Order: sequence, then structure tokens, then C-alpha cells
Amino acid sequence: MKTQDGVSRLALEKHISPIGAWALSIGTTIGWGSMVVTGNTYLSHAGPLGSSLGILFGMLVMLLIARNYYYMLMRYPESGGGYTYVKVAFGYDYGFLTAWFMMLTYVAIFWANATSVPLFARYFFGDVLRFGFHYSIFNYEIYFGEILITIVAILLIGLLCIKCKRLSVAVVIAMALVFTIGIVVCFAVSVGRIEGAKTLEPLFVPGGNIFAQVMSVASMSSWAFIGFENISHSAEEFKFAPKKVFRIFSIAIVISTALYIFVMLLSVTAYPPEYRSWFEYVSASGSLLGIKALPPFYAVDRYMGTPGVVILIMVLFSLVVTSLIGNMIALSRLIYALAKDGVCPRRFAKLGKNNVPYRAVIAIVAVSVVIPVLGRSAIGWIVDVTTIGATIIYGFVSASTFKIAKLSENKEEMITGGLGVVIMSVFGIMIMVPNLLSGGAMATESYFLFAVLGVLGFIYLRWLLAKHTDSRFGRSMIVWVALLLTILISMLTWMGYNVRSTTGEVAENIGKYYGAYTDTDEQLTEKHKLHVQQQINRINRVDTESTMVVFVLLTFSLCVMMKNFSIMTKRGLEKERELDFARNIANIDSLTGVKTKYAYGVEESRIDAEIEEGLSPEFAVVVFDVNGLKQINDTLGHKAGDEHIMSASRIICDVFKRSPIFRTGGDEFVAILQDRDYMQRESLMRQFNEVIEENKRQNKIVISSGMSEFDPKNDKKVLFVFERADELMYARKKQLKA
Repeated sequence: MKTQDGVSRLALEKHISPIGAWALSIGTTIGWGSMVVTGNTYLSHAGPLGSSLGILFGMLVMLLIARNYYYMLMRYPESGGGYTYVKVAFGYDYGFLTAWFMMLTYVAIFWANATSVPLFARYFFGDVLRFGFHYSIFNYEIYFGEILITIVAILLIGLLCIKCKRLSVAVVIAMALVFTIGIVVCFAVSVGRIEGAKTLEPLFVPGGNIFAQVMSVASMSSWAFIGFENISHSAEEFKFAPKKVFRIFSIAIVISTALYIFVMLLSVTAYPPEYRSWFEYVSASGSLLGIKALPPFYAVDRYMGTPGVVILIMVLFSLVVTSLIGNMIALSRLIYALAKDGVCPRRFAKLGKNNVPYRAVIAIVAVSVVIPVLGRSAIGWIVDVTTIGATIIYGFVSASTFKIAKLSENKEEMITGGLGVVIMSVFGIMIMVPNLLSGGAMATESYFLFAVLGVLGFIYLRWLLAKHTDSRFGRSMIVWVALLLTILISMLTWMGYNVRSTTGEVAENIGKYYGAYTDTDEQLTEKHKLHVQQQINRINRVDTESTMVVFVLLTFSLCVMMKNFSIMTKRGLEKERELDFARNIANIDSLTGVKTKYAYGVEESRIDAEIEEGLSPEFAVVVFDVNGLKQINDTLGHKAGDEHIMSASRIICDVFKRSPIFRTGGDEFVAILQDRDYMQRESLMRQFNEVIEENKRQNKIVISSGMSEFDPKNDKKVLFVFERADELMYARKKQLKA
């Protein structure tokens, strides 16, 4: 069955046990990239000791972030994780921004592990998948066989998550145990067979600042641990109390840290004889083939032989599978939550017979099967973006924790939330500003890609603004400005990298060119000048092209932003007009055009406030009652009665032109005389009574009236003045009837 908005009435089924949640948490934390990056990139940044310290510091930070997730999950145990928490705390604009980076991050990790399947075959099975047509993208060779096996892997994972949700969790549990036990066994056996401690030297990267090295690894902790929080998207499927979540998070983070350190230390315990140290080996591993390209595998092969390599192959395979399943589950639940809120098409919120958001899974598969044709180089840039994406996500969740805790006056959680915001802000600056403490955290192309993804976010927000007319989106200019600044910083960083890279290549070309000549013949002078000018022209061309790209992207972003602002301004004006219309309905009597009883109540409250403050305002109240209305309604009908009331209203308004007139009943009116009318109140009352006396002689409209002035000594409220005026009105009514 469906609700009126098309969302299925079915609910997600509770089927995830505590060990299943742990397996999903650690299984999405560690993947193919974790094994490879830990074994070379971390070590090349900070060495074994510096990397271990950086990872340990990152672990402490992630435990802090885990505490923030736990606090928010306890309060809002719903699908959507960080998106839901930020939406509740700051509104849909911030929720959208969090969800945008969350989607990009999870999808990138899913793609990275999917495209590692053919890479897995290259390392361990040679050219078995290198058949069919092939081509090269960004210097990466791609074969039909590799594309085919990647697509098959994606389809199988999607089918498993749709048809067998319990089996998919069971597979993750089994494989999480395989890679955890496998890494521990390989490390323990290998360490027991190390011949000497000198293999660990140098403990840090030679010639670098130790603090900067440690911080360069620590700043990547968001990327290293991203995924531990994925189970927050499946909170509705827990068959255990949410209070166990922090313990599950903590165990997953601590074990992940230990496994990272084991792999790093394992990678430096052995290296081929042609290298003088692990540093030379790790630095060259990117250009090697076979297990030599993977330092942990080389070390295990040396100390354990083929059995050890087989164990690590099983470990690496398990890492890929758990990451694929875990991220597929998290992504589909995030899309499910977004669809329920209308942030993406509502059809993705539909659940299948086994209570799985199958359409969300199908959408992920449909997008992902195209990715294998791009190769690993492009995917590497996308994955690079997850470094800053994860930092943004954790920062927003921490900010949400701080705000909700502040509203609840929970000082402990305010501290953890505030610390999370500060630390993630520092990490973000370190990543986005190259060479602040160490080398840039992302590749040149990744900065450009991050800017493009930001522009796409603007475009998607434009679609949301057009779709949702209820003003849920577009309320916060801060979100738009922050996104625009992020795009600007990313583009300027990319442009600087691009120009510097070209300048370096030009300098190298000039050096090679001159080094090739030993002849000092003056005839070569012009040729040399021409070559130098060509190289200078190349720099100028790259600079111009980069500037134009930045200009176009920023101009486009500004145009979209201004269009969004225009939509919200127009929508705000429309809402203001609606409010004005509503106020008019509430304050203006539709029959006579004078003010309503509601408006009289507002004015009465205002004057009462002045009286209470001791301001002693000067005013008088005149009460009016139209005589004979019931007889007219009974004999001539209500239409004639309405005309009688309108005529009476005009008479009152003609005399009391400068005073507010209120229709407080069917035939009752009230005027509040202040300022000039108050000074002329006696004259106005005589004038009004003369009109009424003349009408009585001519058998026209007769209106009874009574006036009373405010007495500061005796009157505490307007009501007292009104009651005296009302008594005088009834006395006048008797007089007119006589």
C-alpha cells in the first residue's frame, strides 16, 4: 500500500544484530584502498612511527566523532544518518549539503572498490582478464575483460542486497572476521621471524618535519575511517537497543586502527635486496608489478611463503566485498531517507516484498556500471575528493550535536560536538590549503573535480527550489555562500597547481634542450631564443586556459546562486502578500470595510499595556448599536439587513473620520477616540446625535451610542471604559425608542 505522496507504507525490517552492525561498520571502514594506501602512501608521508602516531591520533578523533554520532542516533534513530541529524538541527539546506557530500563520498568508495576487482586480478593472476578491445584513459590501460568482470561484480552485489538482505549481512560478518583474523595472523607470524629491528629505520621520512609528517597522516583520518558511521543509515533495522551503538563504533574504530598499524609495520619489515631501505622500496613500489607492488604481500611472502600470500589474498578479497556490500546498504538507506523527504524522487522510497528499498539499489547499480570504462586514474581522483567530503560530513554532524546538546543543556555533549567542529575545521584547512604543514592532501585533478561537484550541487539545489514551493529549501544564504567559497578555493588551488606543474615541466624542457648543445655557434642563438619563447608561450597558454576555466565555473555558479536567490525572493514576496491578505481577512470586516472584532482585541491589548506601564493614555470609547436590524432581517431579508449595516457604518465613519472604527458584532460598532478626535469628542458626539435625531424624524437609520473617557485613577483596563460607554449606549437606545 502507498500513502498519498506515493511512498510505500511498508517499513524497514529489524534484522541487523550487534555483530552484524560491527561487521558493517568495520567492513566499510577498511577496503582495497585502505590496504594499499596504508602500505605505501602513509609510509611515504611519515614513515612507520610517524604514520602509527598519526593513525592513533586519528583514532582518538574518530572516537570523538563516534560519540557525536551516538548522541544524535539515540535521539533520532532513523534512516539517513548524518543527513537526518543535520536536517533536524539546521534545516533542509544544511541537510542537503551534508547529504550531497555524503552521497559523493560513499559512491566514490563504492566505485573504488568495484574497479579494484580487475586490479586484484592484475596483481595475482596476471593477464587473465586482459582480453577483448582495450584503450587508455589518463595513461591507464583498460580491457574489455576487466570492464566485464567489474560490471558483473556490481550486478551481483546489487542482486544480493535486494534479494537476500540477511545473507548479505551474514557475508559481511564472515568476511570481516576473515580479514581481521588474517591480518593479525600474518602480522604476528611475520614479526616473530624478523631478524632485526633495523629494518624499521628510518622511523620517519628523512629530511622532513616530524610534526608535519604526523599531522599529514592525521589529517587523512577522515578518509581512513570513513564508513564506520554507515550503520547509522540502518538505524531503523537494528534489532538491538541503540545504546549499544557507541560500543560497536568504538570496537570497529579501535580494531581498524590496529589493522592499519599492523599493515604499515608489516610493510617495512622486508624489502627486495636491490633497495637499501624500506623507504626506497616503498617510494618505488608504484612502478613495480606483482606482489612487489604491494609491500605487505612482499613481506608476508618472505616470512610465510605461499600460505601467507594466500591468506592476504583472502584478506584483500574480503575487504573489497565487505566494502561493496556495506556501502551499497548505506547508500540505499540514505537515498531512501532522501526520497521520503522529497530531496530525490519519491519512487526511490518504495520498498520491495522483503522490505528493501530496491529501487534505490537499482539506481546505484545503474550509475555504477558505467564507471568501469573510466579506469582507475579517474576513479582515483574521485576517491581523493572523499578526503574533504568526509571531513565536511563529520564537521556538520558535530555541529548538529553541539546545537541539539545546547538546546538540551547537555554540557558534556556540547564539548564533544564543539571539539569535533574545531578539529574537522583544522583538517579541512590542511587538506584544502596545500603545503600548509605538509604536501597537498589531494591530487591537482581532484581539486578541479571537487569544484565541478560543487557546481553540480548548485544545479541540484536549483532543481529542489523549483520543485519544493513550501520554502523548505533556500532559507540559508550561508549554505550557498559556503558552497561558492568552496568552489572558489578549489578552483584557485587547481589553477595554482596547474600553472606550477607546467612551469616545472617548462624549466625541465629548457634544461634538457640546452644540455643537448655543446656548440657555442652564434647561429644557434636565434633557435635558442625561439625555443625559450615557445616554452614561455606554453606557460601563458596554460595560465590563460586555467583562468578561463575558473572564470566560467565561478560565473556559472554565481548565476545559479543568483537565480536561486531570485526564486526565494519572489517566493518570500508571495508569502508576504499571502500574510498581508490573511491579516486583512483577520483585521478588516468584509461587509463594511471597518476593522474587525479581532483588530479591536489587538488594539485593546496595546492600550492595556500602556495603562499597565503607567503611561496614562488619553482616549475615549464610543459604543454604537444599530436599532431595528432584527425587524429588517425578519421582514425584508438579510440582504436588506446587510445594506442597513453598511449604511450605518458609513454614518459612523463620516463623523469619526480620524478614529479607528471596529465592527464587534452583527449590529455593534466601537470607536476609539484619540489625539484630535479625543480633544473634539464632545463636539463629535453632538454632531453624531444631531444626524441620528434627523434620521429619526425622517424614519431613516437610527444608531444608539454612548461615550466614556478613560479615568487614570479608576480604570485599570480598557474594558472598564467600554462597560461605562456600553451602559450609556443602552440608556440612549431607550431614549431614542421613547
